[in-house]
Amino acid sequence: MREPVRIELTNDERERLEGMTRSRTLAARLVQRAKMILLSAEGQSQRDIAEVLGCNFKTVGEWQRRWIAAGLEGIEKERPGRGRKSWVVSAVSQELLRKTMEDSPDQATHWSTRRMAKALGIGATTVRKVWKQHGLKPHRIESFKLSNDPLFEEKLVDVVGLYLNPPEHAIVLSVDEKRQIQALDRTQPGLPMKPGRCGTMTHDYKRNGTTTMFAAMNTLTGQIIAECMPKHRHQEWLKFLKRINRETPRNLDLHIICDNYGTHKHPVVQAWLGKHPRFHMHFVPTSSSWLNMVERYFRDITENHIRRGVFRSVDDLERTIQEAVERHNKAPRPYIWTAKATDILAKVIRARASIIDPGISRDLH
Repeated sequence: MREPVRIELTNDERERLEGMTRSRTLAARLVQRAKMILLSAEGQSQRDIAEVLGCNFKTVGEWQRRWIAAGLEGIEKERPGRGRKSWVVSAVSQELLRKTMEDSPDQATHWSTRRMAKALGIGATTVRKVWKQHGLKPHRIESFKLSNDPLFEEKLVDVVGLYLNPPEHAIVLSVDEKRQIQALDRTQPGLPMKPGRCGTMTHDYKRNGTTTMFAAMNTLTGQIIAECMPKHRHQEWLKFLKRINRETPRNLDLHIICDNYGTHKHPVVQAWLGKHPRFHMHFVPTSSSWLNMVERYFRDITENHIRRGVFRSVDDLERTIQEAVERHNKAPRPYIWTAKATDILAKVIRARASIIDPGISRDLH
């Protein structure tokens, strides 16, 4: 009889192999190989190991040799050339990719795996496989909007400069309104989350009014000045500017970053700003709300406090928002801006060129 293959394991190797055998996520073939090596270390023969694990004894011998030659790496990696070969010929793959990116189906706005499979006479699984290999997802689409502001570059450099190199003896505030926040009450109580099922809430709701959240974020400290008001006219905007004036040190200049909403440039507002020279207004380019850093805070407060909330009145909604702001201000954390104006401008130039001639660039990222 063939002598058992002698394998000696270190404590670390034994712990790693035992961990592999207990894994619930590891591939079954790797779990089996780990058991082979552990049983070999106990001195069992290849045939005994094969009988216990339900495999061929030659398979046991192969993985024993792989372990002796390369240790753990030897049983974790497949040999080159092993496994089922793809039968999709290169010409079919190339046509599939071309059709996906350049053509559209006759009876739909985008390709599905079955539509593409029918058009090319191949299996839907093959289509899915090729799309996955090349990172193609025809069912998804991302929205965008390029700014047509003639002063785009000038405003971009101005705002990004405030983020990356803020002026001395001054406070930079990113300011905006989150308009028409709805106080929504659900028509029925939701069900809590439990193992195997996510939490639920009704698809319909009852509207109980709206509010507008004005917020100014100190880009250096992350501190928030916020107030909810029923409307977002120039009167409310001016009222909020006066609050900023009261709650910031009088000896510091204030650089206000905001969008081009009409109320921000109202003659009454302009007249008040003329009497308060420490206010310096900086407007982001049109269609460039992503450049206003406070929008990031609006996203967080929406995701964490508003979207799944149940509000039986506007007062209930405003109280939730104010409590969220107060908790944030107890341990504020600023959002760090890292993108340079030159890098952003280069992407915008490529995007504009691609819109004029889609063949110039298929991937703006």
